[in-house]
Amino acid sequence: MPPQAKILIVDDHEDTVYALESALAPLGYRLTHATNGDAALKEVLRGPVGLLLLDVRMPGVSGLDVVRYMRGVEQTQHIPVILLTGFGPDAELTSTAFRLGVADLVMKPIDPLALRIKVRYLYDAHERAHALEREIHTLRARLKNHEEHNETDAATASEAHEDHAPHQQQHHAHHQQQHHADHQQQEPITHPEEHCVPAQRDGVNDRA
Repeated sequence: MPPQAKILIVDDHEDTVYALESALAPLGYRLTHATNGDAALKEVLRGPVGLLLLDVRMPGVSGLDVVRYMRGVEQTQHIPVILLTGFGPDAELTSTAFRLGVADLVMKPIDPLALRIKVRYLYDAHERAHALEREIHTLRARLKNHEEHNETDAATASEAHEDHAPHQQQHHAHHQQQHHADHQQQEPITHPEEHCVPAQRDGVNDRA
């Protein structure tokens, strides 16, 4: 059974991290946090992460930079991301975020109930998808193993048949020879003289 994926909260303000952890605690999921983009990337690669709550603007590596990196790595490209911003609606940010595959964009201050609903939906959907992938992988491995086992059995049976065929042919030939010899021994021997009719003597009847 794989370990439960964690929810990673990334924000450079400790009070925001605390508020997010408090809002999500009732869900019962594993929570962890990072305070900058570099630490977030390390945590994501360490895995398994089932959802990322990520502040957009952080010193150094920004939230969008983290998302760009994640989308380029097979291990992390399917992890759902909720971007957090405290700067109000921004059309350019929204366009860029959704183009990168961000699941949602949430404005600060957060609404705990609304956030829990979104997090539960995204996290559970991601976990179901992963469970399905694992099941498919297991079934493919079993099918491959079954096919290889059948091929091995077929090859073994073919070799056994090839080895047995000459013995069958020799046995059949020997049986035919033996049958022919027995048949010859059982036939009665007929002498040529038994088929000859005695010749009548010339003039016997005439003298009688």
